[in-house]
Parts: sequence; structure tokens; C-alpha cells
Amino acid sequence: MEEVTQPKVYVRTCVVLLALLALTWAIAYVDLGPFNLIVALAVAIAKAIVIALLHLAAVAGVIWLLFLISLTLGDYITRGWVPLNH
Repeated sequence: MEEVTQPKVYVRTCVVLLALLALTWAIAYVDLGPFNLIVALAVAIAKAIVIALLHLAAVAGVIWLLFLISLTLGDYITRGWVPLNH
């Protein structure tokens, strides 16, 4: 049975992404010297991780589907073809 994702998960994800957006915007106005790029990349990686975790179940489902299709095709292709006697 498929688990239903609660709306609060999407609300929390949106709030986290908005907070990271605000952090990115604030960092743009602060001079951190050579660390500007490092901090900006760290925030961008955090955003990517949040989005990846949200879509993890969908990606796992697609990978499982591709795995099953590859097993089925592997079985189909490697079968010996026996001629039918009519």
C-alpha cells in the first residue's frame, strides 16, 4: 500500500527552502572575503539535499522499475528459442 505524504511535509520543505533563500540573500550583502563562495556553495548544497530528500521515494521507485525491467529483458533475450512443431 502506498504511503500518503502529509501536507505538513511540503509546508516544512517550503519553509526550509525559504529560510535557505533568505540566508543566501543575506550572505550576498556580507563580505566574508574568500569564504563567500564556500558559504554560498554550502547553502546551495543544503538546498539540493532538501529537494533530493523530498524526491527520494520517487527516485527509488523509478530505479526499482528499471531494475525489474532489466531483469525481465535479460531473461527474455537469453532464452533459447525452440522451434514449434506444427
